[in-house]
Amino acid sequence: MKFVDEATIRVQAGNGGHGALSFRREKYVERGGPDGGDGGHGGSVYLVADNSLNTLADFRVARRFKAEGGTGGSGRNKTGRSGDDLEVLVPAGTVVHDVDTGEIICDLTTAGQRQKVAEGGRGGQGNTRFKSSVNRAPRKFTTGTDGEARNLSLELKVLADVGLLGMPNAGKSTLITAMSHAKPRIADYPFTTLHPNLGVVRVGRLQSFVMADIPGLIEGASDGAGLGIQFLKHLQRTGLLLHLVDIAPLNPDIDPADEVRAIAGELAKFSDELAEKPRWLVINKIDLLSAEDQAAAKDLLLERLQWDGPVFEVSAATGAGTDELGHAIMQELERITEEAAESDTVAEA
Repeated sequence: MKFVDEATIRVQAGNGGHGALSFRREKYVERGGPDGGDGGHGGSVYLVADNSLNTLADFRVARRFKAEGGTGGSGRNKTGRSGDDLEVLVPAGTVVHDVDTGEIICDLTTAGQRQKVAEGGRGGQGNTRFKSSVNRAPRKFTTGTDGEARNLSLELKVLADVGLLGMPNAGKSTLITAMSHAKPRIADYPFTTLHPNLGVVRVGRLQSFVMADIPGLIEGASDGAGLGIQFLKHLQRTGLLLHLVDIAPLNPDIDPADEVRAIAGELAKFSDELAEKPRWLVINKIDLLSAEDQAAAKDLLLERLQWDGPVFEVSAATGAGTDELGHAIMQELERITEEAAESDTVAEA
């Protein structure tokens, strides 16, 4: 499987350098006194979101990251060099958890976002720091502190405005190909898509949105069946769900209404938040039926589902109905954005 959306790493910040115990020793300088310098600070570890990455596959090999330690102080009140900070690049959309405590450390959603995950150790103090009127020749110094070490769990959730869901071979990959420039694998067998594919759908000259093709779900997905729940989490970041249903399945014993209800049940089992997201019904493969059969199949499906939400009829293979669907999605996303902005304004007030 090419797409890796979970990884566990260990980060280790650099240790601080030790303070120096030193006295000034020069000819003709009587009782030179202490001149031990401080140790340098250890480098910290940062995670940085980068749009050029789209998987956590690199962390299968590189699992340990250590920042540079500080060097010790020396005579003539010379402070040791501080260690360089270490930046670890992760894909935008990565959620970081502390393995030992379970707390969420950060959610890196935008490119360039930077989060310190391990604090570098402090440098020790040289004996010059302990000089006083009653102790003119101190022999006291402190050692540098250890850098922070943490075990981190990285979880990647794709960033998209619209998520496609449906049974295997419902036509999700064909639809995202028809509406964008994405090139997912398309074949006539289940689970062709093994990792999420993102495509930018352009509606107008200055209007576009990102669509995610999520691998096919089956009944029991929330319990790990099929490709399991590892891809259900990617739908959490989307603003709108398009539920594709094959109106002309090859197997006559398959009821499209039962498939829609099964996936809706898996969404509810996985999370209430996901089940409450706006979900549109998209009837696909209308090119395989005559106009009369298409209308009859649509009416029967809506009647069995008691569906009262938006319904669209498309043919991902021929592109029929995809332009109308794209414009409707753009309008809905703009409405969602406006409502969110108004809610933020009211909250601030």
